Amino acid sequence: MMDFGKSNWRTYEQGIQKEWILTNGIGGFASSTIIGANTRRYHGLLMAALKPPVNRHLILSKLDESIVINGNSFDLFSCEVPGFIMKGYHHLERFEYNPLPKYVYRVKDVYIEKSISMVYGENTVAVVYYVKNGSSKVNLRITPLINFRDYHFNSSRQYMNFNKHLNSGILTLKPSCYDIDIKLYCSNGIFEDIDDGWFYNMDYAIERERGLSSTEDHYIPGYFDVEIEPHEERTITIISTVEKEIKNKDGLSIINKEQKRLEKLLDTGGYKDKLAKKLVLAADNFIVHRKSTDAKTIIAGYPWFTDWGRDTMIAFTGLTLSTRRFEDAKEILFTFSKYVKEGLIPNMFPDAGNEPPYNSVDAPLWYFEAVDKYVKYTDDYKFVKKNIYSGLKDIINYFSKGTRFNIKMDDDYLISAGDEHTQLTWMDAKVGDWVVTPRHGKAVEINALWYNALKIMSFLSKHYNEDSSIYNDLSLKVKKSFIEKFWNEDKQCLYDCIINNIGDDKVRPNQILAVSLSNQVIEGDMAKKVVDRVFKDLYTAYGLRSLSDDSNEYKGVYMGDQHYRDGAYHQGTVWTWPLGQFITAYVKVNNYSDEAIAMAARFIEPFKDHLNDACIGSISEIFDGNEPLIPRGCFAQAWSIGEILRSYTEDILK
Repeated sequence: MMDFGKSNWRTYEQGIQKEWILTNGIGGFASSTIIGANTRRYHGLLMAALKPPVNRHLILSKLDESIVINGNSFDLFSCEVPGFIMKGYHHLERFEYNPLPKYVYRVKDVYIEKSISMVYGENTVAVVYYVKNGSSKVNLRITPLINFRDYHFNSSRQYMNFNKHLNSGILTLKPSCYDIDIKLYCSNGIFEDIDDGWFYNMDYAIERERGLSSTEDHYIPGYFDVEIEPHEERTITIISTVEKEIKNKDGLSIINKEQKRLEKLLDTGGYKDKLAKKLVLAADNFIVHRKSTDAKTIIAGYPWFTDWGRDTMIAFTGLTLSTRRFEDAKEILFTFSKYVKEGLIPNMFPDAGNEPPYNSVDAPLWYFEAVDKYVKYTDDYKFVKKNIYSGLKDIINYFSKGTRFNIKMDDDYLISAGDEHTQLTWMDAKVGDWVVTPRHGKAVEINALWYNALKIMSFLSKHYNEDSSIYNDLSLKVKKSFIEKFWNEDKQCLYDCIINNIGDDKVRPNQILAVSLSNQVIEGDMAKKVVDRVFKDLYTAYGLRSLSDDSNEYKGVYMGDQHYRDGAYHQGTVWTWPLGQFITAYVKVNNYSDEAIAMAARFIEPFKDHLNDACIGSISEIFDGNEPLIPRGCFAQAWSIGEILRSYTEDILK
């Protein structure tokens, strides 16, 4: 249980620093802060995925509660409007996350508990109130704030209209712009209709900080009044959905079913370690069903990313194999096998549903690492041979002879990709025509992944009684060229990339993959020096800086408008996912000694605290490069969770 009290919300500004998220397994989610104030356009009790896992729309922003005791009204809700803060959090005594969120309010001698759960596999949210009344008759008023807009945008009164009707206790709202019914059910109380009711100018602090439009309006169709007698205990369920029907109106049973589902995931994972168990639960948020492929996929991050090829492959081992979700792993690998095209796999599946972009040089190479890990965990060579192996051959062939985006093997057997206008590696920030981190040519991690892919193909082909020499011979040539071209004698580490035969000597974390992957392309003293350089120049408590802080181009704070943020994204900003690779490399070069494993455990230790910060129970995408390492970007990121879980279970817990 994660339990928070009033010391966490002495001020509104302090109270909005911690957030939570619930997901429904199809891309939808519920999210807010621990004081119940929405500070992002992405906060809401029901963010439905209308075309799972995409086409997300805000449906139910909030439920605002007020309680009337002896003629005096007390607001329990918190939010910000321009120039004013509503401070219902003054009545909030406790917030629990176990692993579903619960708010505990007290007004005089009345206790109100508010618990929230989504229905797995549905765009449905259940909110359950438990009221333990004191000596007076009270009235609990629950006011829904309804919306219907794409989750990337804000709404205003002038663009929203709803038709509504109440039938058999279910309030149905139909937005004028879309053929969909929003259903709202309350198990108790009387619905009081309001004509043209609106909440105007809710202000989102995080969007304001990000230089984006930060205010929006919400529709108020009416409110539910629930009268509670002295000393009475009452349970009230409110359900909001865009499904065709409300299948279960019992909020407590919905909560119980979801808790049992999560407990089963813990049983499947099989860990007794507390941190590992928390990470197993966090991993579940990212594994979702994609309707278009009728299979599982991985959401890259919440609240705004969808499923990306690169992120999926990097997060794959931790999210699906470390958690023992082998059937999900199989589905994901099989799905991407159907999209192999000219040696590439999709970089992302866009919301619009058109053909996905293939502008990633590393995603198909990470695919090999995912497949290799899969067979090591499951021994399921038969599945790989039948469904995956031919696609892997295609990738090797196309990389060898050349494919889209100038991706090709050069005369020195190393992979070159892109040009001065393209961004094909994970450091892909681009603002207009400004390529923030030019890494076309031969990038260090791409060629480490290339060597790794060849060794994996050599291993698989041998296992399948095929000629493995072509892959093994080529891997030896790659290794020789890699060491010759990438070793930076002056800095005793690896060049980050080679552009026009000139090595870029900026110290970046990409070089760690030359040591950390299943088949390391450098070994011995050279590998040890790379790990030492990364440790000294890039390591922080929450990840690796994307650029050494002694570089002239270093930017240590990630905030401001999009131009500034993108300019800092890979120029010093701390990323968590490479830390998992660093931990693996560290224990490797230190021969998995007890001392090395103890040090690796030190690298993991800060995340025990971080899981109680930012998005509680999860790990952020990025952090400022400068202390105090403020979390930024997506508040819950798949490859952050995946790589910390993978390295923790493989390299420390073993």
